Amino acid sequence: MSNSVKTYTKKEAAGFLTGMFGQNLIYNVIATGLYFYFQNVICLPAMALGWIMAIARVWDAINDPMMGTIVDKTHTKWGKCRPYLIIFPAIIGVITILTFINGNYAEASSTTQKVLIVAWAAVSYIAWGMCFTVCDIPLWGITSLMTEDENDRSKILGLARMVAGIGGIGVVIVPVAQGLAGAFGGDMQKGFIVTAVIFTVVASICFEFAGIFTRERVEKSEKSYTFKENFKIMFSNKPFRQILISGILRSPIQLLMIVAMTLFTYYYANGNLMNVLVTDETGAIKGIDIKILIGLASVALGLFVGQFVAMGITPALIKKIEKKTLYNFYSIAGAVPFVLIFVFYKVSDGDLTTTFWSIAVGVCMLFASASFGGINVLQSVMIADCVDYEEYTNGVRTDGVFFSGQSFITKLSAGIATLISSGVFAYVGYSGANVDKLNKAIENGASFITYDGGTGAGKYAAAMFFLISVPPAIGMILSALPTLKYALSDAEHKQILDELVAKRNNANTEK
Repeated sequence: MSNSVKTYTKKEAAGFLTGMFGQNLIYNVIATGLYFYFQNVICLPAMALGWIMAIARVWDAINDPMMGTIVDKTHTKWGKCRPYLIIFPAIIGVITILTFINGNYAEASSTTQKVLIVAWAAVSYIAWGMCFTVCDIPLWGITSLMTEDENDRSKILGLARMVAGIGGIGVVIVPVAQGLAGAFGGDMQKGFIVTAVIFTVVASICFEFAGIFTRERVEKSEKSYTFKENFKIMFSNKPFRQILISGILRSPIQLLMIVAMTLFTYYYANGNLMNVLVTDETGAIKGIDIKILIGLASVALGLFVGQFVAMGITPALIKKIEKKTLYNFYSIAGAVPFVLIFVFYKVSDGDLTTTFWSIAVGVCMLFASASFGGINVLQSVMIADCVDYEEYTNGVRTDGVFFSGQSFITKLSAGIATLISSGVFAYVGYSGANVDKLNKAIENGASFITYDGGTGAGKYAAAMFFLISVPPAIGMILSALPTLKYALSDAEHKQILDELVAKRNNANTEK
């Protein structure tokens, strides 16, 4: 690498990655923990939950490009992204905790109470989404400002995706909360609130590192645009438009994040992940339920190991394989393991809890998670390429606006996926009071797999396995269509980046 190419130090990279971990820990506390909490602890109606998520995502359709424009117009001694990474982690931490401070819909004695519970869930969640946008866009946008070197940028983005995956440890909020509930006399709601506070405080402190320790080394363009102009730029940039449409078509992949924790908690552990521990009548631990352990471990290892492996090798593969080719391979090939999960459910007559079928599902999860883990890395790298393309074409680096597109894809996808899941859950009756009845039946010795509850034995499990399998498979295949003829080749991007670096060096020499 030439000495004239500006890039980040190891300290800056470590600070950024620590912040990335904190941000994703918060994200997973909400994406997995809060959804589980809303659905299975305070028992919000399925369609109410779906509309809350959908309304939040519609607002984000406006909010994300607006925030991208604000970031690109920001000019401070710290840069244009760092101010938001310094100020807002503490604010989003407070709002994250507030989303869990709510009543229990199933226990509400009046319509007014129920309306207030739903309203608080809606307002707090929408406020969280707005605040998360203020942090998310600068966090990803700063990656294109930390370095001019393409390999260094691919490396930091690959590591960022891996660390974001590690932030997925936030999903353990569910078993931790269920375990803590015992300290509150079995009060699951209090267990979740205390756990959310602990996780969020740790996450917010880590998130702060991204603002404190990073530096912006690529100079901000003097030229800037209005929100309307930036919105037009996003859709006139052909390669970026292709990535955006591809990401939206892949929306059902988010069902895995939304539904998986509920499915595996109830299907493999009968409603409480702490059931993996065998206790006597006094509550003393006698051992481990091997059947539950194998089921949960197979799925969890497959889900996380696949992502990490793909995130780790994708930056290296990018050096040898065209990004477009690799992106489309992950999309099309990734559909196969997803659809096999539902096939296995049907072939096994609804019982995937045996060792053989648990491992088979785990293997499917391994390859399925590898596919979207690799796509996540490629998506970030390709969006950063689009920023270079825009600077080369129009003379301005719209980092904030383009990375707002990545945030928009994630959030809109979650909204679409939530509406799909809410519709299916409402159809099979897994909603509101019925969830509360299920929880009480399980407490009295019922099995989730065979539970009837007036809906038909196994109907809840079938709906959940369908949701994490068939729609994601369809979405993965559809997402490859816009990028089959991707408009920015690797060779073209290398030429663009070389010319931009030379242009910046000439400008600095003239100064």
